[in-house]
Amino acid sequence: MDQYCILGRIGEGAHGIVFKAKHVETGEIVALKKVALRRLEDGFPNQALREIKALQEMEDNQYVVQLKAVFPHGGGFVLAFEFMLSDLAEVVRHAQRPLAQAQVKSYLQMLLKGIAFCHANNIVHRDLKPANLLISASGQLKIADFGLARVFSPDGSRLYTHQVATRSVGCIMGELLNGSPLFPGKNDIEQLCYVLRILGTPNPQVWPELTELPDYNKISFKEQVPMPLEEVLPDVSPQALDLLGQFLLYPPRQRIAASKALLHQYFFTAPLPAHPSELPIPQRLGGPAPKAHPGPPHIHDFHVDRPLEESLLNPELIRPFILEGCSAFVSGLCEIMRRRSISAKCQHVLNTEAR
Repeated sequence: MDQYCILGRIGEGAHGIVFKAKHVETGEIVALKKVALRRLEDGFPNQALREIKALQEMEDNQYVVQLKAVFPHGGGFVLAFEFMLSDLAEVVRHAQRPLAQAQVKSYLQMLLKGIAFCHANNIVHRDLKPANLLISASGQLKIADFGLARVFSPDGSRLYTHQVATRSVGCIMGELLNGSPLFPGKNDIEQLCYVLRILGTPNPQVWPELTELPDYNKISFKEQVPMPLEEVLPDVSPQALDLLGQFLLYPPRQRIAASKALLHQYFFTAPLPAHPSELPIPQRLGGPAPKAHPGPPHIHDFHVDRPLEESLLNPELIRPFILEGCSAFVSGLCEIMRRRSISAKCQHVLNTEAR
């Protein structure tokens, strides 16, 4: 721990306290998760071991939080992660109004890219929820907390398959679209009641493997027919409802895979996913949520409310950097810009005279 300077406390989980810290030599800001060994004879906690192994098994990816170091400390050990400003639960909690559809698409797209990467490495997370989806200062979403992760079999011969995770994605997508959880139960039974009220009571006809579940006969619920998702989320687009329905299917093997979901038409219809810089960045400790990049706009920033000719870069600015042989293209571009500028000035004069 001597190489780090503690800057503050971020939070506390089931297996330790998380601190914000700075590396003394490099100045890098990190998150340190301190895990205490209550009794030495108990050995290394299984969840911490799974998290370390899962992250070490995978190469660095921009949608998965990076584990930088693991080292002993006192009667336990410390995991050093890249520092992330907030999490998706804070984004939803502090949103002054429901997230824009472009923002929902952006968060969901980044989540699916991270999940697809994990599944390509045969890792299933098993604890996906907004609090475990961290948000960087630039708006980037990254999957964290792999304490319940498992290795799964690509051929489906193991209990844990990638479809386990995509059901969780459906719950997260529903919460982002709704502004609150679709299944807000305070305990397992209450949550099951919410699931059955919306998705209907499953039966062997729609879910053949249902009778093979270990607790199938331990509790029974009254028969309920599923609610149409357009009644649950009346202001959501048909494309969003179609994708959500494929995430929430009862039979796991029928649920859409993360890699396939990324190709769904939902992500290619207007509005398109927002850039991470357009996403809200709330602070962990509450208070008003600052906007990403709150400084003044750059002279060449694009904005949909501005005339097109004001948003295009002047080709003369890039002429010194153009490779030899491309000068004719640049000259043509300059001529187009000149004509648009003249046209815009004439239109301005006409509008002025009309007043």
